[in-house]
Amino acid sequence: MPTPSPVLLALETATETLRLGALTAGRVHTREGAGGAQASVQLLPAVLALLEETGLRLQDLDAIAFGRGPGAFTGLRTACSVAQGLAFGAGKPVLPVDTLLIVAEAARRDGGAADVWVAQDARMNEIYAARYRHDGGRWHTLREPALYSAAALAERIAAEGGECLAGNALALHAEPWQALALQRLPDAVPDAAALLQLAAAGWSRGEAVDAALALPLYIRDKVAQTTAEREAAARAAAQDAGARP
Repeated sequence: MPTPSPVLLALETATETLRLGALTAGRVHTREGAGGAQASVQLLPAVLALLEETGLRLQDLDAIAFGRGPGAFTGLRTACSVAQGLAFGAGKPVLPVDTLLIVAEAARRDGGAADVWVAQDARMNEIYAARYRHDGGRWHTLREPALYSAAALAERIAAEGGECLAGNALALHAEPWQALALQRLPDAVPDAAALLQLAAAGWSRGEAVDAALALPLYIRDKVAQTTAEREAAARAAAQDAGARP
């Protein structure tokens, strides 16, 4: 018998766009909105609107997935805190998913690539990048997410090879890629449909974890929220969710 599709909620706020998704009865529902500095204000109302639109309650979910980064610090903290708060309130586990891997999945879906370098703008003239390979069943990480200059990343890709280069850094740092003979997908983004695809696969492999274990993936030395800050944000999200009928 085929395994039934899980019921999932997905949150991704690592970039300037807020992306949400729900998977229920095998159908994908998505919403987008302003992210960045507005993510902390917009995310929870948008989540509750999506649940209402799909007729789901938090108790109906199997798990809550979120893009854990790397990306904008505020966005990562917001997604993690809201995912934790909702999960605590509903007694559900979470599925943290690397944001760069979500871009790789979008590139595989849209361009058919199975060996993907992902390059996302990190500001300050730097790039978040990683390399992934899909074996027909699942993704494997060949290069862990790290920070690069555009020139250093282009040099590494030229030395190590690959099939595809995807992500918004291609448009923002155009010059270094000109000599690379790779498929280029500058429009590949960490969208909710790709996140849900990865989350569903992770659910089937038993990768869901307790909400208390969910953490953002920071690459730069700075700034994870303190434990007290994250716990306070999680409690606030749980209280807001509990106020819903």
